[in-house]
Amino acid sequence: MRQRSWQSSWWWVPAGLAVALAGAAWLAQRWLDEQRALFETDARIVHRLLSQRVVQHDAILSTLALLQPARDGMQAAPPEQRLPALYPQILAVQRRDADQHWDDEALAQAEARSRQSRRAALASPDLPGGRYRLVLAATPTSYALTIDLRAMVPWEEWPMPREGSPVRVALVLDGQVHVIQPGRVAPGEGPGGGWRLGFHKVLAADSQPFDVVAQRNIGWDQLPWGRMLAWVVAVMAVLTALRQLLRQRSEQRRAEELLRLGQVGRLNALGELAAGMAHELNQPLTAVLANTQAAQRLLAEEPPELATARGAMAQAAEQARRAADVLGRLRRAVERPGSEGQAQAVDMAAAVRHALYLLEPESRRREVTPSVQGPASLHVLADPVALEQIVHNLILNALQALEQVPVERRRLVLALTPRQEQAELSVSDSGQGIAPEVLPRLFEPFFSTREGGLGLGLSLCESLAQGMGGALTAANRPEGGAVFRLRLPRAQDAPS
Repeated sequence: MRQRSWQSSWWWVPAGLAVALAGAAWLAQRWLDEQRALFETDARIVHRLLSQRVVQHDAILSTLALLQPARDGMQAAPPEQRLPALYPQILAVQRRDADQHWDDEALAQAEARSRQSRRAALASPDLPGGRYRLVLAATPTSYALTIDLRAMVPWEEWPMPREGSPVRVALVLDGQVHVIQPGRVAPGEGPGGGWRLGFHKVLAADSQPFDVVAQRNIGWDQLPWGRMLAWVVAVMAVLTALRQLLRQRSEQRRAEELLRLGQVGRLNALGELAAGMAHELNQPLTAVLANTQAAQRLLAEEPPELATARGAMAQAAEQARRAADVLGRLRRAVERPGSEGQAQAVDMAAAVRHALYLLEPESRRREVTPSVQGPASLHVLADPVALEQIVHNLILNALQALEQVPVERRRLVLALTPRQEQAELSVSDSGQGIAPEVLPRLFEPFFSTREGGLGLGLSLCESLAQGMGGALTAANRPEGGAVFRLRLPRAQDAPS
């Protein structure tokens, strides 16, 4: 009997092995997805950091051209020559006054291109040598920077370890390559021997269109073999337990037979319970019937015996409550409580007041007095933490925008508007507004108009609003400034 039982269950072995292999493959794929996400995040941070540096170079040249420091023959060194001490990546600063010529023809050609494009231009970049020159044409003096690519890397903010990182990072321009981070290449990596992760994106400065190229090769030996092996061992342990379970089937069948005998006893007990309940209900219901019939007779007499009839009806009501108690006990014995999902109603006006309270020091520092318009209470269906985060970000962005205008023109208005199915919060400022070319990209991830900004605040706010069934939009006000509108579904049971 035992041998026949094992032969009938042999198919559990290949099925378990298939589950073990599928689980190991899933663990490997999940680990690869995590590595890919980490690689892309690091590569985007690298692109942002290097973009900040090249934009900084444009800003330095623009500042020099704007200030146009006078040339003083008695001065030992022009003021722009102090820049290398402030910016380690700037090796040298050259200038060409109106009565002079560049010593290098490449600089003259770059100045001509700069004058035509009205922005800085590269002059014979040497990426393998780790240097390039950037020229800005201006009147009466043009300037050129010699930049060291190695010193341009902000290692203190670099997202990867400088030594030993498996990611290779390089700058590429017209076939020239400057390797910033060599990465680590192990045997068996790359096509045919593993997986290759790649990223490339041009830096955010038209004057220095270097392509940031990041690459990582993952070999078979880097897969999480420990976790995969642990999964296979766990599946084999389950298979062993199943085999033991199959050997105990005969004992389980014997236990099931005993259970069936117990079911008969429980059915008898249920019959006794039903008979007892019928007995308990019969007595109060009979008393209710008798008392109501007596009350009818007493009321039909001339004159009616009202006091006695009231007593009979009171006894009938008492017996009815007794019957209800009996039924209540029965219901509680067999009933199971249900679970319903409850939509959370949040007061948007309270969220606005709380955010203004948290940002009161910021408002006071900028000499801004926010104005709140609309009802004192307006309930919406939302996640309270997500709603507070959106409102906080919108108000903080508006306060930052107001820094660009004089104090007497700074206005911040928050308006709450109830609608039929939605509620709207508008945050309006009297700042400089949103540039037309920026407005379509305002909610894109990693897009920011502020230097050093990650560009994730508004993107996150829009995602949170959409996740709660709402929307977040932005526009320019006709009278100047910007307005952000947050719409969320209203709570159905909330007051208007």
